[in-house]
Amino acid sequence: MNAADSQWMARALRLAERGLYTTAPNPRVGCVLVKDGSVIGEGWHERAGEPHAEVHALRAAGAAARGATAYVTLEPCSHHGRTPPCADALIAAGVARVVAAMQDPNPLVAGQGLKKLSAAGVAVESGLMEAAARALNIGFISRMTRGTPWVRSKIAASLDGRTALANGTSKWITGEAARRDVQHWRARSCAVLTGTGTVLADDPQLNVREIETDRQPLRVVVDSELRTPPQARILQHGRTLIYTACSDAAKHQALRTCGAEVAVLAGTDGKVELPAVLRDLAQRGVNEVLVEAGRTLNGALLQAGLVDELVLYLAPQLLGDAARGLADLGELTQLQQRVNLHWQDMRQVGSDLRIVATITKEK
Repeated sequence: MNAADSQWMARALRLAERGLYTTAPNPRVGCVLVKDGSVIGEGWHERAGEPHAEVHALRAAGAAARGATAYVTLEPCSHHGRTPPCADALIAAGVARVVAAMQDPNPLVAGQGLKKLSAAGVAVESGLMEAAARALNIGFISRMTRGTPWVRSKIAASLDGRTALANGTSKWITGEAARRDVQHWRARSCAVLTGTGTVLADDPQLNVREIETDRQPLRVVVDSELRTPPQARILQHGRTLIYTACSDAAKHQALRTCGAEVAVLAGTDGKVELPAVLRDLAQRGVNEVLVEAGRTLNGALLQAGLVDELVLYLAPQLLGDAARGLADLGELTQLQQRVNLHWQDMRQVGSDLRIVATITKEK
């Protein structure tokens, strides 16, 4: 592979990003067809059930696809899903070479698409700009390989790590630009997860605003005792799923009457079993979860090792020791109990600092 290959794959990745808010539960994929140094067709996957990126590119190229090179950000599929296999379409079109950024983690594909292409005489290469391709589909990869979504927790805090005053006042710690930036994280997520404490204190909607999209994420509430009031705004204008440990039929019916789905996932401690929540969401096709919750749920998720990434907005202010912290981790008596992070990105958003960091397993 050479510099020209990297140039065309970068273009395919930019195309794939156009599906950032729309492709779930499918992966974001872009494809560029090149012949004699020129693009003859390109496309990206837009929505589940609609043609894949390769099909869009092949349709644009027509007969010129014969002998071309296809640059695709994910291994072409080899199985019949909602649409026919893209590997078959590339073979039928007479494409001479396929360069894939990465293999498909879906067990139904997992290298079979590349093998089918190779067996048909198509030159196949994989691994070009794989890190960028994986980052684009980190949730899909997580669901396919771990059976759980990628969990990203968004927290707005003061510079000393405080998310609210002792009396609960928290609007607004961060500025308008940071709050607007959060909308992009919501829009790319399949679900937004919160706790009943946040619902009772802030009455949030947790929907996507200020971004043009025809897909709203599933709103998910962890509510062990089923205290979510039927008039809560999170139950309006969209899909809401409430996980509970409560079996009170009257409470269930009151919330279902408001359009919510109620699911019982009780742990042995009488609270909602959080690992079971993530497994259930994965089975529902959820790739990425954005947690927008208070210190209790954030702490429980972190302690259980269920958070993959933090998106932390730090405001240039100090709220003092009496204010509420960003996560209730209890008292740590050994450094081995700490949560370690790996910095991914730091930038200023308006007057605030945005830090993106992944959770590491090292102690």
